Amino acid sequence: MDVIVEHKQLPSKDFEAAWDAIKLDASVKERLVAQAVLSLQMRQKFSFEQIPMHGLILMSGPPGTGKTTLARGLADRIAKVVGRAQYVQLDAHALGSSSLGKSQKEVSKIFSQTIPELAMSMPAIVLLDEVETLAADRQKMSLEANPIDAHRATDAALAGIDLLTRKHRNTLLIATTNYPKAVDRALLSRADWIEEIGPPGAEARKQIILEVLELLGREWPKVGHLRTHIAAFVAASEGMDGRRLRKALTSAGAISIETAKDLNKLTRENVLETLSQAAEQPDLVEAA
Repeated sequence: MDVIVEHKQLPSKDFEAAWDAIKLDASVKERLVAQAVLSLQMRQKFSFEQIPMHGLILMSGPPGTGKTTLARGLADRIAKVVGRAQYVQLDAHALGSSSLGKSQKEVSKIFSQTIPELAMSMPAIVLLDEVETLAADRQKMSLEANPIDAHRATDAALAGIDLLTRKHRNTLLIATTNYPKAVDRALLSRADWIEEIGPPGAEARKQIILEVLELLGREWPKVGHLRTHIAAFVAASEGMDGRRLRKALTSAGAISIETAKDLNKLTRENVLETLSQAAEQPDLVEAA
């Protein structure tokens, strides 16, 4: 089973674009980069007993806030600071859903063999996306709904992180989760830093809206003129995550068939109506 869904040497222009795409306070982005660089440096100089850093950064927040994209961009920024690095993204779902009796072995192999081998030539930045799949809270598992193999897989993931911490110090783990309450507490305690990524604030929404209008304006010039109504759009998008906001702005073009055929006909009222409808849509993820 191939659990590596992406392996790429960094820096990369594609990953640089990912960093720029997520609109966050500059201080948050700087803190994430600095935390990663600090972790790599400290673990090279001190033993775990002296400075207990695991080399794990956890980004938590609701779906649509750009955690995975941000993680890719973060990896690129880290590579620029340290010189070069490689990005490895693991399919946590594949690890967690392996055949009964095999999950533990697969997880152990990835941490004890696959990642260390990749990290022999240069630092390895490993993304554990939706880490709750890999390290589910064992206290909330029932043995009827979750076979003992799921418990052992979490045990193996924690042991694997500890192995990387002590023996392979040029590795860095970036984990994301939509559901922090579903993540095993032992993994949370191993995180050197936990960053909550919430819905974009007013300034971030303004940047997103201007970016989308500029992109659409390259094909339909009159769309770009809608930026004069940016204040109204920012107000109407209160509480929306970045993904939903981008989709709503684009979907405003579907207000009618004529507008869909020619976005030059898009109006301020069309955008505001669509933003209002999108903001009122139920959060199906939370309701589920």
